[in-house]
Amino acid sequence: MSENQNTEKKSLKIITGHTTDWCELAKDCVSFANARGGIINIGIENNDQLPPVNQQIDSVLPAKVRRRIAELTINVSTFAEIITASNSGQYIKLTIHPSASTIASTTDGRYYMRISDTCKPIQPDELLRLVTDKPAYIWETQVRKSVKRTEIDSDKLQSFYNDIQGSDRVSSFIKQKTPNELLDNYFMAEGDSLTNLGVLWVGKRADRAKLLYAPVIQFFKYDENNNKIKKLLWDDFSLNPKELIEAIWTQIPEWHDGIDVSDGMFRKFILNYEEEVIREILINALVHRPYTTRGDIYINLYPDRLEIHNPGLLPFGVTPDNILHKSIRRNEHLSKVFYDLKLMDREGSGYDKLYEILLSNGKQIPIPAEGDDRVWVTVRSKIMKPEIIRLIQVADESYQLKQREKICLGLIAQHTTLSAVEFSKILNFQDHPNAIRDWLGKLPEYGLVKSKGKTKGLEYFVDSEFLRKIKFKGKTNLKKIEIHRLKELIIQDLKTYPESLLSEIHERIGKEIKVIKIRSQLNKLIAELKVKPIGSRKYRRYSLISQNL
Repeated sequence: MSENQNTEKKSLKIITGHTTDWCELAKDCVSFANARGGIINIGIENNDQLPPVNQQIDSVLPAKVRRRIAELTINVSTFAEIITASNSGQYIKLTIHPSASTIASTTDGRYYMRISDTCKPIQPDELLRLVTDKPAYIWETQVRKSVKRTEIDSDKLQSFYNDIQGSDRVSSFIKQKTPNELLDNYFMAEGDSLTNLGVLWVGKRADRAKLLYAPVIQFFKYDENNNKIKKLLWDDFSLNPKELIEAIWTQIPEWHDGIDVSDGMFRKFILNYEEEVIREILINALVHRPYTTRGDIYINLYPDRLEIHNPGLLPFGVTPDNILHKSIRRNEHLSKVFYDLKLMDREGSGYDKLYEILLSNGKQIPIPAEGDDRVWVTVRSKIMKPEIIRLIQVADESYQLKQREKICLGLIAQHTTLSAVEFSKILNFQDHPNAIRDWLGKLPEYGLVKSKGKTKGLEYFVDSEFLRKIKFKGKTNLKKIEIHRLKELIIQDLKTYPESLLSEIHERIGKEIKVIKIRSQLNKLIAELKVKPIGSRKYRRYSLISQNL
């Protein structure tokens, strides 16, 4: 029993004895209610899986918990019961129901939201976003009274049934269900009527067109002058999400464009936009969009890049910066359908896959962005360093690298030398001090990645011996220059150009060297009485104390 998006553990002390903290419990209940609901197991310590052996719960406590939560919160509905665990110890299972169309709060006007395994406060400027996002959470299961269960598209239902039968992610128990029973299992129907999800996936064209808002996808191709030269449109509502993705991949011939790159004695064809990348971004657009928001999905193909625009904003708690690590399901049941049909991997792994594929092919990582009313992802077609393709290929063949190890190796190889600060910024590790070490995995152990420096000066680079072994033909630069050589460069530069600004020194000895490294060595030369500073701050100039150095 571990804590996650839907589950929390609390000590029994939070509601008994002299250490009660009802306000803390109320805050957690508000967080779950504003998300998708959840369970708080009261009587199990954070590091334990079960309550203390033979722990007994007073029979009046569940009612007391419900009463106090009702007194301290607004729009929060709970149910509390005593559960006996396998070790005979008891705990209180507190179920918090989601506040489907209202915003929950504490009685003193504080708002919270459950994000991953943490309860976070909602800032005033985020409240309107949560209010707007709320209807999207219940859209899937809303019943379409006008569309009866018998009015489905029989071909689409049969195709869905066949896909379920052929999936190894679906249990034999589910596979034994009839097509009609599958509709109930996947929340595509309720009673005699289809839900919005049912209409979207197995409904008839006319009924799908009446949904608010069934996806419409537009494709535009632009030339070098930003003029539209091609347009394709999927707006007749005849296709369900799976069919839309297939149509977009098969009906746009530009997806098959690419270039040949050297692969030892042979040539390797690299697509401008890999099939998995296209499908993954489209799946994200369809699965995570708010279906209560009007707007089309736009696929804009430029000579050097691809942009896919999706209406609405990212789910609450997800930003362009943390999208690699945060995963919040807006359309939970649609996500389940995509997963069971093997159209997408486990929740939260989509961007990891994009990073792996693009970096393994020597390309830049995808760039997500968010505007006032839409989200878009930019993917560049250019191969930054063709030699990286072979580097990662050989490393993977030799050591069977994990996904995160490939991502790290690709990033370090692209930058030649990557500081810990830059690493954290690119992959948004600022709140996770040990994340770089975890993501690097066994790369240092294999000898593929080396490091030098400490704390903020820590830098990572690909082992030169490995590069020589695979005949890696990267460009030589000064990024990895040794400290004593850098100091000598600075001294020689100041001999020729006394009274120089830091920016001038940086420009002359090599812009690929980080300015922080040059500043650090200048400070050491000042401490050694070899260089004297003139002026202060950005106008400070440097000269040698003795021209005989």
